[in-house]
Amino acid sequence: MSQFLVTDDSVQERLEPAQLLTEKDLKDILTKEDLRARLVERNREISKLEFNIDYEIQLEKLQIELVKLQSWIMKEKLRVAVIFEGRDAAGKGGAIKRFAEHLNPRSMRVVALPRPTELERRQWYFRRYIAVLPNAGEIVFFDRSWYNRAVVEPVMGFCDEEQYQQFMRQVPEFEHMLFEDGIKLIKFWFSIDKEEQLRRFASRRANPLKQWKLSPVDERGQELWDKYTYYKEQMFSRTHTTFSPWIINKTNIKKEARLESIRYLLSQFEYPNKDKALTRILPDPNVVMRFHRSIYDFA
Repeated sequence: MSQFLVTDDSVQERLEPAQLLTEKDLKDILTKEDLRARLVERNREISKLEFNIDYEIQLEKLQIELVKLQSWIMKEKLRVAVIFEGRDAAGKGGAIKRFAEHLNPRSMRVVALPRPTELERRQWYFRRYIAVLPNAGEIVFFDRSWYNRAVVEPVMGFCDEEQYQQFMRQVPEFEHMLFEDGIKLIKFWFSIDKEEQLRRFASRRANPLKQWKLSPVDERGQELWDKYTYYKEQMFSRTHTTFSPWIINKTNIKKEARLESIRYLLSQFEYPNKDKALTRILPDPNVVMRFHRSIYDFA
């Protein structure tokens, strides 16, 4: 419950004495509902609190559905790969954490490959990704994927033009082979606008627990924004297919994006007792949509 308490001194200083929670209040508050009632008594703004409480309730219900989905995938020996791509600080890692939080680790993996070794750089580009594709009964979440070569690598000069063009020719064929072999591939693009990315970079820089998330590549994201946009649009136009579409997730509101991406994944499968879900399964089409619906309306 502590995640809902205001602890920032600068916020506390703007409150009237009668609005502050006392030590006795904190001892008496046992539930989120108690906290909401006490803040209303103190004439405090609670819209953010209510949003957070609703988020936690919805997240728990959706994670229950993910557990049900995973059990069915294990039973049916399905293979599911979920790709998370997007600009830096778009919320990919946080979303993956909520997807994976309560799943059985024996049939779920999160793949975040480091930069290729010298040996790997001399191999076929897709080879190291083939080695970590899902096995029967397994879900694999890719925190970035082979699409590094479509955007990050050409933007940062990590590949040459010939390597880039070869990748762009091969990737639809590669994904069609995965499709024909029965792998269910879901490709998320987490969209964030330039101002929100800058704000998140500043927040990471100021937080000692999050500074590790910033890298020289991240720092150049703002400087190279338009170049990222060019390669991102090239990627969508050349790799969005009927058998492997791009799913755009607007992530300026991070928690909303997490819920809607989970809903999209759930909506793609007809697992047992799906109709008994205690929350909405279908995603909000204003937040999550196929690429063609908003070709120039996301970052």
